[in-house]
Amino acid sequence: MMFENFIVLLKEWGVVDVLLPFILVFTIIFAVLQKTKILGEDKKQFNVMIALVMGLGVVIPHIVGGYGRLNFDPVVVINESLPQVSLIVVAIVMMLLIIGVFGNEIDIAGTSLSGWVVIFALVAVVLIFGSAVGWFALPFWLAFLYNPELQALIVMILIFGVIIWFITKEPKPDNEEDWIRERIGKILQPKKK
Repeated sequence: MMFENFIVLLKEWGVVDVLLPFILVFTIIFAVLQKTKILGEDKKQFNVMIALVMGLGVVIPHIVGGYGRLNFDPVVVINESLPQVSLIVVAIVMMLLIIGVFGNEIDIAGTSLSGWVVIFALVAVVLIFGSAVGWFALPFWLAFLYNPELQALIVMILIFGVIIWFITKEPKPDNEEDWIRERIGKILQPKKK
């Protein structure tokens, strides 16, 4: 019970609403600036300042309620989306571990499965953040799709469908491969150095 009280105390102090979103935004902006070297080589002090301003620019308006005409609060979007994105990241890491066990033997559309995992991850993250912001609202007659149990059932059916398709598909001879598969394979295939 003591641990739960400590977590509630941290939430009351503003760790969830202030500190965690600030650290997340600061770290991502700083890492991108360091990696891309937009401001030049060895400009760490400028990268820190820009990341600091961006992090505070997200958090301070949330604290004072000053987002103005903006329809959503980025801190609320981060706090709503982060658990789902974390779950997706864990699922993708597990999937990549399974792919690593099989090596590059799994082949879809002329490329390895890891390219498809990246595409799925990008789509999932965009959908999660978009629904947290309110971009992807369903009509009222489809509101039953917001039920988490139904969503889990749909995901399970899709996964089992893909597994059954993967197991039962007939391999095509190499000369009958259509041009769409070749193009997708070239797009998703990492370039060899």
